[in-house]
Amino acid sequence: MTDVSAELVNELVQSGLDRREARWLVEEFAPGGSEWTPALRRAAERRRGGEPLQYVLGHWPFRSLDLDVDERVLIPRPETEELVDVALAELAARAVTAPTIVDLGCGSGAIGLSLLVELQARGVAATLVAVDESSDALTLARANAAKHDLHTVFFVHSTWFKSIDPALRARVDLIVANPPYVALDEIDNLDPVLGYEPRGALVAPDALGVGGFGDLAVIIEESPSWLTARGALVVEHGEGHREAALRAASSAGFVDVRDLDDQAGRPRVLVARR
Repeated sequence: MTDVSAELVNELVQSGLDRREARWLVEEFAPGGSEWTPALRRAAERRRGGEPLQYVLGHWPFRSLDLDVDERVLIPRPETEELVDVALAELAARAVTAPTIVDLGCGSGAIGLSLLVELQARGVAATLVAVDESSDALTLARANAAKHDLHTVFFVHSTWFKSIDPALRARVDLIVANPPYVALDEIDNLDPVLGYEPRGALVAPDALGVGGFGDLAVIIEESPSWLTARGALVVEHGEGHREAALRAASSAGFVDVRDLDDQAGRPRVLVARR
């Protein structure tokens, strides 16, 4: 880091920013140690105001990808990276050579695009159907697919399965999802950063007597008719949803069901096989 860059970082720290974040802002908006720029000043003001660093920077890493992110989509998080590992293991166990994958509520494309890239590196040519009810999110996901030169992706504007081509019924090898699962009465007591993220991607109605389980219930119930005989559903859920998710999967007709903890030891990912 140049002397000028170091001075800029120190100024940002003195203004109230974390040193690591200050360095990222300088590297992003004042590359090469340039003097204060309007872009850097605006970025610092946004971050001091509480806006998530990921949105201020405009991009964020997820596994091997650098994804464009902004207020149209959720911020990619580490626990969702773990979901990708689970999904890859499910496909590897079945040795599917050209899988069809549906990513429900794709947002920035983090899950589905990561799967495409990592399967491609293994010599597996997958087809991705990226689904979201937000046209703004789909626009950003398309941009991320183009950014990473990924072409075997079809984008569908749909609320879960509602507008997906019926010809895909019983032909999908893997369904992945990180749906909304926060109950309405919980959202105001969580991390204030969530206030900057799209509420529709966070908050779900209650179902089956469980707060925030409504979207999960729909996905679990409707997934079997879209999966092949050896297909699998891999879906992220809230910490208090384990028992409800297992019951819903069994009721939907899945015959091999398990629920996994994340690295922090919290219930996180349902895996349900036909």
